[in-house]
Amino acid sequence: IAERYCITREDALTREGYRHAGHIMLYGDSSAKLFGKIPIKHIVLMQMRFDGLLGFPGGLVNPSKETLEAGLSRELHEEVGVAVPVGVDNHVSSCLSPSSPRLITHFYIKKMTESELKEIERAAVTAATDHGLEVLGMVRVPLYFLKNGGGLPYFLSHSFISNSRAQLLSALQHCRLLSQGELEKAVRQAEQMRRTNSGDPH
Repeated sequence: IAERYCITREDALTREGYRHAGHIMLYGDSSAKLFGKIPIKHIVLMQMRFDGLLGFPGGLVNPSKETLEAGLSRELHEEVGVAVPVGVDNHVSSCLSPSSPRLITHFYIKKMTESELKEIERAAVTAATDHGLEVLGMVRVPLYFLKNGGGLPYFLSHSFISNSRAQLLSALQHCRLLSQGELEKAVRQAEQMRRTNSGDPH
């Protein structure tokens, strides 16, 4: 996320005439293995939105009526079926949106247990009011590398809403779920795939 766009949470709340949106990356450790041999290591949840773009759970919040964190928890209840408690200690960044004028995006990260994350995945289908409407389904981010760019590189080559792709990369580094070298490799391979798919050889 470009530093010039980011401000403090306190500064964000004093700015007049701005809308506010809160989103969160829910993640946790996993002992599971793909095909019984490739370690999953971590579960990171995102979602497929109604517009076909990938993004994090959350939405617009109104700081004049509720705290940012209470608003985000309310949005989570609608989108994943669970009112996940969110605190100020989960706050990571507040940034001026590069794609939407006069919008400040607040990003949070919360670590949970594997069983808690699985319960959220179940509730997102069975209890969330937005399932099948604003949210088409929860998605796990593949944090591994397969042959020919499979795994994270392919995932990053998909289309994301606003700055959520940058938020994902920043969060993976912040939580040390992947090394800097692994992230750079994934981004490089994803860009190569995008150019190949668009027919641009350069």
